[in-house]
Amino acid sequence: MGGALLAAAAAVGLLLLAAVSARPVSTLLPANETSSTNGGLSVYFHLDSCPQLETIVRSNVDAALRQNARLTAGLLRLFFHDCFPQACDASILLDNGERNLAPNVGLQQEALQLIDDIRANVHAQCGPTVSCADITVLATRDAVNLAGGPAFTVPLGRLDSLAPASDSDVFKLPPPTATVDDLLSAFTNAGLSDPADLVSLSGAHTVGKARCSAFGAADGQGADVDMVTKCVAETCSAAAAGGGDRLRDLDFLTPTAFDNLYFVELTLKKNKGVMLPSDQGLASDPRTSWLVQGFADNHWWFFDQFRTSMIKMSQLRGPQPNVGEVRRSCSTRNPSGGLAATA
Repeated sequence: MGGALLAAAAAVGLLLLAAVSARPVSTLLPANETSSTNGGLSVYFHLDSCPQLETIVRSNVDAALRQNARLTAGLLRLFFHDCFPQACDASILLDNGERNLAPNVGLQQEALQLIDDIRANVHAQCGPTVSCADITVLATRDAVNLAGGPAFTVPLGRLDSLAPASDSDVFKLPPPTATVDDLLSAFTNAGLSDPADLVSLSGAHTVGKARCSAFGAADGQGADVDMVTKCVAETCSAAAAGGGDRLRDLDFLTPTAFDNLYFVELTLKKNKGVMLPSDQGLASDPRTSWLVQGFADNHWWFFDQFRTSMIKMSQLRGPQPNVGEVRRSCSTRNPSGGLAATA
């Protein structure tokens, strides 16, 4: 298997040279800062109450990633599954709530624990002034950058929700089998109507994993099938033979690096059947295929759009955006008479 993966990497070497320039990630500039944003959020919200906030979050995320590089994927999924149903309000962190629903099965426990660990460190130094929702947004932003992705600022000042998202809102999360029509409709209804938001945010799959059952058939046979397809077929066939549903990388070449190589692999016609069906649709539908190809050809364009779309998603408006609290524990509501607040 190891030899096959090396062969796959060599086979797409020329594509990688075309898709990834020599310009270092560290030269990326943050997005333009603004003093206020949608819903009263601001990049300066915690400047007086917790000036060391971003340093605390980044150092904790950096230390965690050194132990487990998969946390980037875990945090990204947590961020998306929190923000998409009813905005970024840490509702997904509550015990006995939406985490138990089918769309959220398999959320990474290490990512959940990291958010609460960071919350404890922040509150120890600043008092209970920063919400779990803000910490989740910051931690995800930093994980992307530390994995090689873009740097950007995010507006802050969110409150933690007083209840989980409703079942109906959680089930609006698109499954890996969603059609392009379904995806465009779901994103538009969530407040992300630009197809570039859908495609760029799907690029987060560059650091993800999925179960073999989520993919189309790939038998790995025939002279025109590349080595990546063969590796996937062998991995998933072995899991099926053993009665399991094995997790496999979505990006076989650089599975823990945030880059544009998932788009590169998605544009290879031979890889049809080994990528998520929803992403295969993005690569073939004329409404989105030009974006997939563009992001594969130019990773700086992908980074710029991903940064823009992440900031947009972080500012989605929930049903009661000015009602909430700063939780003392990310997984539970504050005791009655605690730190509940309105803004």
